[in-house]
Amino acid sequence: MPWKETTSMTLRTEFTTLAQSHGVTVSELARRFGISRKTAYKWLARANADESLSDRSRRPRSSPTRTDEGVAQALVELRRAHPCWGGRKLHHVLRDRGHPDVPAPSTITHILRRHGLLPERTAGHGGTWTRFEHASPNDLWQMDFKGTIAVGNGRCDPLTVLDDHSRYNLVLRATPDMRSATVQAVLTDTFRRHGLPLRMNMDNGSPWGSPSGHSRGLSELSLWLVRVGIQVSFSTPAHPQTNGKDERFHRSLKAEVVNGRVFHDHAHVQRAFDAWRAIYNTVRPHQGIGMAVPSTRYRPSPRPFPEVLPTIEYSPHDHVVTVQSNGVVKFKGQTLKVSNALRGLPIAFRPDDTQDGVYALYFSHHRLTQVDLRDTA
Repeated sequence: MPWKETTSMTLRTEFTTLAQSHGVTVSELARRFGISRKTAYKWLARANADESLSDRSRRPRSSPTRTDEGVAQALVELRRAHPCWGGRKLHHVLRDRGHPDVPAPSTITHILRRHGLLPERTAGHGGTWTRFEHASPNDLWQMDFKGTIAVGNGRCDPLTVLDDHSRYNLVLRATPDMRSATVQAVLTDTFRRHGLPLRMNMDNGSPWGSPSGHSRGLSELSLWLVRVGIQVSFSTPAHPQTNGKDERFHRSLKAEVVNGRVFHDHAHVQRAFDAWRAIYNTVRPHQGIGMAVPSTRYRPSPRPFPEVLPTIEYSPHDHVVTVQSNGVVKFKGQTLKVSNALRGLPIAFRPDDTQDGVYALYFSHHRLTQVDLRDTA
């Protein structure tokens, strides 16, 4: 039976005084006070040694498994520099910087919480995620605009391009608008530095998508991409997860750069983007690629950017027709609307070997759609 909390010191003093008087045995006195013989002899030994009868700290005299204070301080400083990084990222960065005995990510989480640098736990996503990535760098680039942000008295529409395999960010530009000419100028610089990807994926919105006619999404910008030798594809409408890696990049950009910041002009935004992009590509571990750094998985494309657009060529078996100024073509007595973006350019009707009257419609290497002329009056 433990001492009553409110009278513990009084009872301990009384017990040791009576035990030292030798009036009764220690065992009998312990029974009367409702304590064990072990506890009785412990307090009696302290009293005989003139030691305090108050409770002693249960904290161990040494903590051999406690994180080194130098490492803990480095963790705190790194977290303050990158407030959105969790235990896994901090663990890998400190380890790569050569810190000895870097604690496990779970221990780092406890250290962050002890220093008030981690919010309370929130419910996580309950679903199961299926990850997919292309086998090599430059197999696929994902491109999109991040949501508009305020800049001074105007606006900024950040343009982003991400390599699917490595998560390497190729473009993070504080563009003032979403015009086709603006994007083409940025991409030209990027292609000159990094080479051409095999394919680029975008959503169906402006400036890369065009919902009209048989062009299946081709705008002037996407037609230019096809002409320089890139396959283009478009996300399924209302399914932004098709460009999920770039969408995830946007969330990190918002959390680590945009939130809570006031930007005076586009140059101010670009400086912030450039500084963070260097960290994202070369320092920040990425959980989706096994905590590797994107720059360790990326390499430039061997396909150079053509400074002069290549000639559009088709097979001798194709039926080549030039698109009229109003975006239509005439073929076998039929008039088809394709796209105003294709005006003045040659497209090809490629016959289906298995079905007479059925043709695949191509612009350069890009398949636009299939047309069936068998039932057309």
